[in-house]
Amino acid sequence: MFIVLEIQTAADGTVTVLEPVIRPTREEAESVYHGVLSYAALSSVPLHAAVLMTGEGIVLERKSYARSAA
Repeated sequence: MFIVLEIQTAADGTVTVLEPVIRPTREEAESVYHGVLSYAALSSVPLHAAVLMTGEGIVLERKSYARSAA
């Protein structure tokens, strides 16, 4: 089992973790993970991140996009 988390941090510091996506294979989970990142890359959310992890909590991949308030 593999889990994908999407984390968004608003300008006021409010953190939202969207509902976890669970997939049975790493390949399926990677597809979801990269889908989240494709959205996050263009998002206006100040801090937008994704995490791919195992059901045991081992982080396999993570990436975030941070934008300045310029």
